Amino acid sequence: MKNITEIFAGLGIQIPEDKQADFDKQFAENYKTIADYQKQTDKLQHAQSDLSIARESLEAFKDVDVNDLKNQITTLTNTLATKESEHAAELADRDFNALLDGAISAKHGRSVKAVKALLDMDSLRASKNQQADIDEALDQLAKDSGYLFDDGSTPPPYAGGTGTQGASSDQNAALRSAMGLSNDK
Repeated sequence: MKNITEIFAGLGIQIPEDKQADFDKQFAENYKTIADYQKQTDKLQHAQSDLSIARESLEAFKDVDVNDLKNQITTLTNTLATKESEHAAELADRDFNALLDGAISAKHGRSVKAVKALLDMDSLRASKNQQADIDEALDQLAKDSGYLFDDGSTPPPYAGGTGTQGASSDQNAALRSAMGLSNDK
């Protein structure tokens, strides 16, 4: 603002002190400086540049069928949801099998495959408390089919033949003497 006042003073035009505030106010409302004008010009050039880029970008979509794009988006969304659910099911199945295998091993199951064949797998998978239900089912199976589980007792020793089964009498005599036994039958 002082620039315009200095310009007027250089031309011999003096604004009275009591009118200076009104003059500055009216001048600010009606006129802008060159710096303000340049800012607005730069904004306009930037907006025109953005508009040009937007038009070029829209040209790439000129021949695109919007309904086809919507169908593709729907298809891809459905495929993604299906894959996510399949992956979640695979993870749940893996966790269930690991839990079941661990529980069978902890109960000393002789054959995991044989024990699994006799369990109601669908109801155990659907169970809210799988660990407790698996333990309960294994305990019941151990009662009903104890042969599937190792009870921890030592098996009876192997009963060898009487000497005539599988080995010659010379071999039996040699073994008996090596063990310090008599050769009497």
